[in-house]
Amino acid sequence: MSEWWTYNLRDLLLFSQRTYYRLFELHNQEWWPLQLMMLALGAVLFVLAWRGGERAGRALLVILAVCWLWVAWAWHAQRYAPINWAAGYFAWAWGVQAVLLGAAALWGRFDAAPVNRWQRGFGLALLVLALVYPLLSPVLGRGWAQAEVFGMAPDPTALATLGALLVLRLRHGGWLLGIPVAACLVSGATLWAMASPEFWIAPLAAVLAAACTLACRARRSASATV
Repeated sequence: MSEWWTYNLRDLLLFSQRTYYRLFELHNQEWWPLQLMMLALGAVLFVLAWRGGERAGRALLVILAVCWLWVAWAWHAQRYAPINWAAGYFAWAWGVQAVLLGAAALWGRFDAAPVNRWQRGFGLALLVLALVYPLLSPVLGRGWAQAEVFGMAPDPTALATLGALLVLRLRHGGWLLGIPVAACLVSGATLWAMASPEFWIAPLAAVLAAACTLACRARRSASATV
C-alpha cells in the first residue's frame, strides 16, 4: 500500500474533466433561458460599476448577493454535490458570502472620493472577463452547451464579484474579498487536477485583485500619514 504522501491532488479527484463539464451542460439545459436574464443582469452590473456612487454600489451588492445565493443552491448544493462531497461545504461558504454582500449593501459605508484609476480599470476588466466567460467554452472545444455563465456558474460569478469590489469605494470592504479569492483558488486547483487548460485564469485574477487592493490601501495609508 502506498504511503499517503505519495498521492497528489489528481489522485484524490473523484471525477473526470468530461464529467465535470457535463454538469454545466445539464445545468444549462435545466435552467434555460435563465442564462439570458443573467447576462442582462451582468450588463446592468457593469453599468452600475461604471457609474459608481453609493446608490449604484448598494444596488450592485444586492445583485451579487442574489447571484451568490443562487449559485450556492442551484450549482453547489443541487448539481455539484452528487459528484463532490466538498460541494456541500462550498454551498455554505457561498451562502455566507451572499449574507455578507447583503449586509454590506444595507449597512456598508461608501467614500465619496473616486477609486484609484488603476484599481478601477482592473476591476472593470474583471467584470468584462466575467461577462464574456461563456466564450471560453467554444474556444476550448466544449461547445456552447457547456458554457459557464455569470450568476449561474461559480467562476464567472466570483470574478465579477472581485471586479465589483475593486471598483466600489466601500469602506472596510477588503474583508469581502476573502471567500471569492478562496473560491477562485479552489476552482483553479480543481481544474489543474483535471488538466483543464483554463486552470490559471481564476487564481491569477484573484491574486492580482488581492494584490491590487493591498497596494492601493497601503498607498492611501502612506498618503494619509504624510
